[in-house]
Amino acid sequence: MQLLLAYSFRNVWVRSSTTALTIAGLALVSLIFLAVLMLGNGLNRALIESGSPDNVLLLRKGATTEIASGIYRDQSHVVRTLAGIAPTSGGKPLAIPELVVLISLAKSGADTPANVVVRGTQPEAFVLRPQVRLIQGRAWEQGTAEVVIGAQIAKRFLPGGIGSHLRVGKRDWLVVGIAEAQGTAFESEIWGDADQLMATYGRDSYSSLTLRLSDSSAFQRIEESIAADARLLLHVKRERDYYREKSVTMATFIRLLGFTFTFIFALGAILGGTMTMYGAVASRTREIGMLRALGFPRRQILALFLVEALLLGALAGALAIGGGTVLQLVTISTMNFSTFSELAFRLTLTPLSALGTMGFALLISLLGGVPPAIRAARHTITHSIAYAR
Repeated sequence: MQLLLAYSFRNVWVRSSTTALTIAGLALVSLIFLAVLMLGNGLNRALIESGSPDNVLLLRKGATTEIASGIYRDQSHVVRTLAGIAPTSGGKPLAIPELVVLISLAKSGADTPANVVVRGTQPEAFVLRPQVRLIQGRAWEQGTAEVVIGAQIAKRFLPGGIGSHLRVGKRDWLVVGIAEAQGTAFESEIWGDADQLMATYGRDSYSSLTLRLSDSSAFQRIEESIAADARLLLHVKRERDYYREKSVTMATFIRLLGFTFTFIFALGAILGGTMTMYGAVASRTREIGMLRALGFPRRQILALFLVEALLLGALAGALAIGGGTVLQLVTISTMNFSTFSELAFRLTLTPLSALGTMGFALLISLLGGVPPAIRAARHTITHSIAYAR
């Protein structure tokens, strides 16, 4: 068996030109497959991981998004008195009512504007969402028209950064800080004072209320308390579940489109690999006859060519994964189908997606190598001698 493995490695090296072309084709298809997985990973990170498992989001009953929801001030006051809400360092309940609106901003270097989420909130939002942290400047002061912008907003819409002004509602707002959020959707948002934003838009209700649970069992207690209070016609949902629901439509569309193209290209790669291996069988008929004359059974001849095909697939998979590490530098900007707002996220390579890509590369190389391997195994000694003459 060791002899067969050494023989396979030697033949792959000897046929370097055709081998390189085959590996390149397999690697390209595998890279496309990996890119689809990385798109899904990045989207999940941007949306699903925006929500914390310890946070609960309250929306008006019947509303599916924050933008379409409404919570009155007196309702928010009642919710903040419920048991099961974690306290802040000052002893107040960590429950923040927020106003979410969309504004139109022009991208840097582009003529077409895009919708951007503006979130009116409170400074405690950084405690409620610890993944969001300031990397430049400071937080807004309450009662002022100051905002903190996400890193993706700064990069794509406001390259001037701190000191820039943007129009929100009927007022100009000053950018005083830039925040990162570990690649989540909050990097594509603008944060400012909730009361000032409500005054700007003439609103008397918030969009949502997000609170931190005091313990894992508090969710059911809060849900039952809100359901029992006729004043609170609110829907209770874990924050992570909310963002997971928002990602389903987009993730399904991306994966369906990506895997369709991957399937088409994979057929071409399998065909190319099959032709390459058929060529290898045709050029080594004499060698196959010699191996048969030395006593190697058909199953070992079959294994020989399958090992060569798998070796090509392994090299292609390694190249694709190497390309995937470079793709992590790419940021994708798209529209969130749920909120119709701008969403930017980075392609994300995970160990599971790398393993899946290697398995995919090995599979398509194996499928392409099976027919030539069967043909090689069927060669007889007399056939090989006749071919050599």
